[in-house]
Amino acid sequence: MNHPHSDSNTLNRRAFLQRGAASLAALGSAPLIVPSHVLGADGQTAPSNKINLAAIGVAGMGGADLDGLSRHCNIVALCDVDWRYAAGTFEKFPTAKRFKDFRRMFDELANSFDAVLVATPDHTHAVASLAAIQHGKHVYCEKPLAHSVGEVRALMKAAREKNVVTQLGNQGHSFGSIRDFVEWIQADAIGQVHTIHAGCEAVNSGIDQLANLKERHSVPATLDWDLWLGPAADRPYHPTYLPANWRGWTPFGNGTIGDWMCHVVDPVFWALDLGSPKSVLAQVKDYDPKTQGDAFPKGDRVSYEFPARGNRGPVTLHWYSGVERVPRPEEFEPGDPDIGAGAVVIGDKGKIAYGSHGAGGVRLLPARRMDEFQRPPKTLPRVRDHHWDWVEAIRTGRKAGSDFAYGGPLTEIPMLGVIALKLPGTRLEWDAVGMRFTNHAEANAYVNPPARPGWKVA
Repeated sequence: MNHPHSDSNTLNRRAFLQRGAASLAALGSAPLIVPSHVLGADGQTAPSNKINLAAIGVAGMGGADLDGLSRHCNIVALCDVDWRYAAGTFEKFPTAKRFKDFRRMFDELANSFDAVLVATPDHTHAVASLAAIQHGKHVYCEKPLAHSVGEVRALMKAAREKNVVTQLGNQGHSFGSIRDFVEWIQADAIGQVHTIHAGCEAVNSGIDQLANLKERHSVPATLDWDLWLGPAADRPYHPTYLPANWRGWTPFGNGTIGDWMCHVVDPVFWALDLGSPKSVLAQVKDYDPKTQGDAFPKGDRVSYEFPARGNRGPVTLHWYSGVERVPRPEEFEPGDPDIGAGAVVIGDKGKIAYGSHGAGGVRLLPARRMDEFQRPPKTLPRVRDHHWDWVEAIRTGRKAGSDFAYGGPLTEIPMLGVIALKLPGTRLEWDAVGMRFTNHAEANAYVNPPARPGWKVA
């Protein structure tokens, strides 16, 4: 019997995947229903149909992704720069080979896997994903897709050229509720949408720790600090950055706007075909980016103007992070909780409110309108879950629901907001085709910022 990581089995599996792609091409792009014989008794993919997967960043969200993906994949390699933090995941998959440097993983084991999960901190999403794409691997990358607009564009270009199957980790995109919302908007449930209030109450800010950065700490023996920094500028190790607080620091994370917008704005981005904004304006209180710029503020409001497109008119999107909260709709009942993470979508015939992931709890306002509402037909195909959607897309040769061609432009919206936070109070005019701001040279320096030597993506 061949070893499961042998070249023979790899070639056989790839031949199987290619046959699936050819079959789909002959049938067209209609969604497929998975036959029961390819699923195990508990709904897992049958072992003979599983693909081989490597993972980069395997603790935290990476560990959660692996729990889902292991139902459909053989986990053959695990890579993490912090082996203490990753220890629990290592124990779950004892047969997977372990690495600290993903570059070494590709050098030694690339022929043994077909696809890669990237669930590192935001600032290393692009370098890890690009390495996988350049090796011809399919990629599932946690959101946001990258740490800058330039990195987003580089990943989109590489994925298109290598023709690999990609998926952004905004798992709500595969929920039934987001499809309900899109169908309601398309059925004119609230008429022409003109304004959106969206946000998340999570506070991702390192401001309170700025003074502590003067401290000096020894790097833990289990952590490779240089690899963790990746493309970020050299700086001393400090435990306030990791393992869980990097989102509040601008060299590594993208704040609450980067962490949550790909979830909360996804439904309107899809339903309204928002595309790229023509302008972005950030407003913050008690925050000076010149002296506190290493950290994100505790709260912010970022406004975007999207031009008319297709059959819809212009749309204004207001984003609220942290202590700045989504305004409470006057149509809420007295007992209704405020919106912690979610959105209120306003049209000329009414309003819709929904929660964070995949428009959870989507409902018309006021409540009585839901009793009267005639639901439109379910015209959009439903999928099992986000991980399955990506793996099945690999097996059959179709696109995943939130591939980089979709998730890339979605990610650019919060990336533009992050730039606006560096220049609060300034309306920045954006040329998406030229990938530049037309009215502010300083802002353009953040579109494709420099990286440490050897780590440049775009």
